[in-house]
Amino acid sequence: MSKDVNRAKKERKASRNPAKRHAILRAAEIVFAGKGFHEATISDIAEKAHVSEATIYEYFSSKEELLFSIPAEVTRDHLSKSKEALEYVRGAANRLRMLIYRHLRLYSTNPNYAKVVMLILKSNRNFLKTDSYKVIQESAGLTIKVIKEGIASGEFRSDLNPYLVRAMIWGSVEHLVIRKSMLGKPEELLPLADEITNTLFQGILVPGNERAVKIHLTLEKKE
Repeated sequence: MSKDVNRAKKERKASRNPAKRHAILRAAEIVFAGKGFHEATISDIAEKAHVSEATIYEYFSSKEELLFSIPAEVTRDHLSKSKEALEYVRGAANRLRMLIYRHLRLYSTNPNYAKVVMLILKSNRNFLKTDSYKVIQESAGLTIKVIKEGIASGEFRSDLNPYLVRAMIWGSVEHLVIRKSMLGKPEELLPLADEITNTLFQGILVPGNERAVKIHLTLEKKE
């Protein structure tokens, strides 16, 4: 079957009833987080979503497709709001701090989502081949963009590897989220945003700028 046919099928499924599709995804998120992917069943998800199993199959062809669709919806919303917020934050260091804070907030306020992403999807190689993963790559690309802006503006060291810096940031965030998901510690993630960014800035800011940068919001969009 061609990619165009597959894409058309997905579009038809998504357009049937967005609210019902969203409800199914949220129910799946809760069930997967509680039982794990292999133990969870479509029947469990249908019961949680208050729909029939047949209804779920109208939107998703398999349990795996349902799992893979969860991060796409969440990440699209997160990415859209992050881009909008960045328009009102001046300076690459401030913008990077905001992205780190928003990322920690996403997982902190959505513990079930954090478990699904960090404990289930991270170990599924098939996920890397999906359209959902492309959305996550786009979100990661936003961090690269801000780091490159900082290098170009002279805020960040010119010898930095943007991709390595991004890996350091999200590696730190993901490690904390995994510990939180598995052990319940640290109890709060958001207070660690400043610690992560201040430690990071010790290594990436141009000498003379090693100070704790605080987010500065403007009433006008960044030029």
